[in-house]
Amino acid sequence: MGSLKKIVVLGGGSFGTALSNMIAENGHNVVLWMRSSKRASQCSVSFENPKYLPGFSLDSKITFSSDLRSSIHDADVIFFSVPSKAYRDVAKEVKQFIKDDTRVISTAKGIEAKTFKLMSKVLEEELPKARIGVISGPNLAMEIAAKEITATVVACQDPDVCIGIQELLSSRYFRVYANSDRFGVEIAGALKNIYAIAAGISSSMHMGQNTISVLITRSLAEMSRFSACLGANPMTFLGLSGVGDLFVTCTSPLSRNFQIGMALGEGLSVDEAVIKVGHTAEGINTVRIIKSESEKLKVYMPIASALYETMFNGQPVEEGLKSMMLADQNTDVEFFGR
Repeated sequence: MGSLKKIVVLGGGSFGTALSNMIAENGHNVVLWMRSSKRASQCSVSFENPKYLPGFSLDSKITFSSDLRSSIHDADVIFFSVPSKAYRDVAKEVKQFIKDDTRVISTAKGIEAKTFKLMSKVLEEELPKARIGVISGPNLAMEIAAKEITATVVACQDPDVCIGIQELLSSRYFRVYANSDRFGVEIAGALKNIYAIAAGISSSMHMGQNTISVLITRSLAEMSRFSACLGANPMTFLGLSGVGDLFVTCTSPLSRNFQIGMALGEGLSVDEAVIKVGHTAEGINTVRIIKSESEKLKVYMPIASALYETMFNGQPVEEGLKSMMLADQNTDVEFFGR
């Protein structure tokens, strides 16, 4: 890690802020870029991000900036932690300032709506000379900020990128595992948001633990079935980026997608739920995208389909649950013998 002199995090949301603080606490100077100059100035004075991580003091080695050019000038590592809908636009801005061979790590768990491309693919297209990787896992920002024991996955086919990120982020409470299946790790992070919404609905309606366990395990089956069809290694879904991330987002009220589901279960519309939660929830657009793609690929995804009908076609929640339970009963584990 001695060769990595400048670390930049793009995006001052909850995860970008928590990530910056971890890096700074590990002894590195880090620049946290925010779109809002007002918020960057406020954070520079208070060393707190009250909108996204209220109550947490931030390390003094963080430099807050709204100047993209000066932020990324001569950066060795850039973490992209902006919402997925902003990825391509921010990458286009970054392209004119980034140096060759920069390690660029995606942290967003989303899919580009019009192209069905994952965020690392968007970065590859816009930043062709960068070394692209992703991090994903059960990483609730509030718990990271509170120094709860946490683990994540860094995924890249370049082992040097994985090793560098492991060294940069690892600490007494944060562990980083490596995986070469970048596509599998990344699509797992995007898909689990769908099922976190479904779990939030179930929780709001006071479903039993048997029901929740069925939802989580069958969600994992849908995720792995769909992703394997596109070339992911199904074994990836047994790790932190698969079942680990799925579990935490389907059981924790800190998950934004879970919060959206809770609001939907209370009878709110999608738009009303977004207003109530107050933050971006990647799962809303992912439901739309996956419904369309699963039909094109003829991949059986009854939970995602039922959730789509509830969210966008006005199907009552009870009818969605009923349609899931009346779905075909096929094998429990699909990848034996492969």
